Amino acid sequence: MSETQRTARRRLALMAAATVCPWLLPAMAWGGAQDPAGLDGSRRPWPADKATPALALPAWQGPAQSLAVARGRIVLLNFWASWCEPCLAEMPSLELLAARHAAHGLEVWAVNHRETDGAIARFLARSGLTLPVLRDRDGSAARDFGVRIFPTTIAIGRDGRAAFTVVGETDWTGPEARQWVSALL
Repeated sequence: MSETQRTARRRLALMAAATVCPWLLPAMAWGGAQDPAGLDGSRRPWPADKATPALALPAWQGPAQSLAVARGRIVLLNFWASWCEPCLAEMPSLELLAARHAAHGLEVWAVNHRETDGAIARFLARSGLTLPVLRDRDGSAARDFGVRIFPTTIAIGRDGRAAFTVVGETDWTGPEARQWVSALL
């Protein structure tokens, strides 16, 4: 898929999302040098003066997850929604990344934003996702981490501190993403 096609798909996804979640409309005005919709998949450092929010969420199936308990491991928090086509497109590379680096202490948590059990079940059936799925039922975790666009991934280092944010679809097996993750390993 060409970059132009990816950009067009991202814009359409954001516009569709904005019809469901009007609070996403300001994201359309943010813009980015590489992608006018602001969904360029680029890495942005976590602000040095901003604390990492606490996170403890129930799981879709399985035990609840908490960043406090995960200290000492690297965690990628991938915020997604079932209506988000870039989220679906990104999931296979996140699955592969998690499998490749599990022995190095890397975990990928798929944080679902405010959806019903049925929506999550349909997404999981369609995508085949096997990553741990956490429930952000009221959207408070997304708000705490400043997530306004899906997908957004927040990297948490072994020290429990957020290291960087990636807004938009990313190929987590690509050379750029491999560098980002290697720096945490």
